[in-house]
Amino acid sequence: MTAAPLIRLMWEDWADRDLPLPGYETAGSAGADVRANLRPEDRATGFILDPFRRAVLPAGFRMEIPEGFEVQVRPRSGLALKHGISLPNTPGTIDSDYRGPVGILLINLSNDPYTIQHGDRIAQLVVAPVLQAEFALADRLGDTPRGTGGFGSTGRR
Repeated sequence: MTAAPLIRLMWEDWADRDLPLPGYETAGSAGADVRANLRPEDRATGFILDPFRRAVLPAGFRMEIPEGFEVQVRPRSGLALKHGISLPNTPGTIDSDYRGPVGILLINLSNDPYTIQHGDRIAQLVVAPVLQAEFALADRLGDTPRGTGGFGSTGRR
């Protein structure tokens, strides 16, 4: 097994450094939970995400991802099932050359407002290898049994 990539983090000046860094809850977890690190003025009341609204919640840090990797931002299944809180661009991608603040884009797909409290686990970060392909025009594409069948073309089994 190869060594795990090192993701270096740096706190934002205003961030609450008492909150845990992203971390894996169990030994078999693929995603490291990331928490809402709300700005000081929002910490006491939390952040209300109204129905069918989107908002970027701060994680309170920046990160350095090694070249050849990305960090995927994915929803937490419990928030999605119990409260309708998800990510509208799932999975989101943080590229290895990005050094800005990490923000988690959330959407409330329920009919009820949902309050995100300071320190709540709001998403998962999955580290994945990246391959960059070359793209080239062709006069013909190879045949396959599926052919041009698109959405739903493989049927229900």
